[in-house]
Amino acid sequence: MKKGLIGKKLGMTQVFADDGTRIPVTIVEAGPCMVVQKKTVARDGYNAIQVGFENKDSNRSNRALVGHCKTAEKGTFRYLREIRTEDIDQYNVGDIITADIFSEGELIDVTGTSIGKGYQGVIKRWNFQGGRSTHGSRFHRAPGSIGCSATPSRVFKNTRLPGHMGNARVTVQRLEVVRADAAENILMIKGAVPGPANALVMIRDSVKAKQ
Repeated sequence: MKKGLIGKKLGMTQVFADDGTRIPVTIVEAGPCMVVQKKTVARDGYNAIQVGFENKDSNRSNRALVGHCKTAEKGTFRYLREIRTEDIDQYNVGDIITADIFSEGELIDVTGTSIGKGYQGVIKRWNFQGGRSTHGSRFHRAPGSIGCSATPSRVFKNTRLPGHMGNARVTVQRLEVVRADAAENILMIKGAVPGPANALVMIRDSVKAKQ
């Protein structure tokens, strides 16, 4: 069964294991999320649940969103996401999903939007080595030759060049849950997750946990 919920990245800190090992962790406000809609193979072509995160003032919501969330009878939500799952019978519209669906030591996948870096050159964007900095060199941070002479006389697709860096959807896989606090809706995840502080993230059980 697939499970997951929406969260908000709060920042990073460190915790210490029982043997004194320092563990860098990311603090995520995980839920609570409410089941807003159930999708089935017979009606929609696939099984999934749609969950909402962070209540939104109904007066600031359009009528389509108010009508969509009316069945749950808990107001409207700022964020809506789908979670594919085969066992949708255990969920009902209006159910609350909290951080206790994950346990300590479990592996998860976290999806978010990476921090935007703007327009960057090939050294920062693609880790190019660059040219020498001394002895009259005029080649320092340029990408170098990108053409192919007279044949085929063009730049190949997917050539690594300067351009916009970051601000892309990124998934980090096989991250370990260090601590799960359902009372405070807090997950401590080992390592870094995509995005800046207060960024929206999607947390799911790892697709490669058994590999």
